Amino acid sequence: MNKGKGKGEPMTVQERVTQSAETLKVFPLPSAVLFPHSVIPLHIFEPRYRELVRDALEGDRVMALAQLEPGWEPLYAGRPAMQHIMCAGLVVWHEELEDGRYNILLQGVCRARLVSELISERLYREARVELLPDPPFHGPEEEQLRQAILELSGRVPPSFSEGLLPAVARASGGTLADVVAAAIIPEPERRQQLLAELDVRQRLQEVIDEVGELIGRLQPLRPSGLPN
Repeated sequence: MNKGKGKGEPMTVQERVTQSAETLKVFPLPSAVLFPHSVIPLHIFEPRYRELVRDALEGDRVMALAQLEPGWEPLYAGRPAMQHIMCAGLVVWHEELEDGRYNILLQGVCRARLVSELISERLYREARVELLPDPPFHGPEEEQLRQAILELSGRVPPSFSEGLLPAVARASGGTLADVVAAAIIPEPERRQQLLAELDVRQRLQEVIDEVGELIGRLQPLRPSGLPN
């Protein structure tokens, strides 16, 4: 029989995020897209998002990063429409600066679909969301992506591949696609497209294509010591 957690036993990260789904704190940030299983650094300076981070740190440390719908620019000071797929994450490190700003590291945990935005007295935005964990997946696309990353590692500086190769070796399924996408794709629009791709096989194939295009743009590294 499952007795559940004992009194006072800390919740897991997934349990924290699950519990927050009815009132999820949301930081809309057009310049950045967070993937599950990746970490993003953020500098928090707007008053409404300082309040968001402060409340998160005093509570479960959970918040989401979301993209805004196109045409948001003239409405940014208000509440422009958010794209429906976002990433819920956990603040895993923070630094509070003297003037009330924050530097934080936000670790992605799970995709989430916007169900409804909540009416709140807070300065920041809150939403009810549906969490979208990836289903189990095993297929040839996983090995194809790992092989593509091995080829890529021969064309990029070791400082880049040293961190990526162990992560790729450990990851599988949708996590594998997310880890690679987070590392190699800088454009927010493309990252958002992959975040919104819920079909794991399709997401893996699209990331394989992205790695292939990157390899095609790079020249193999010359062995050290060889003349030009």
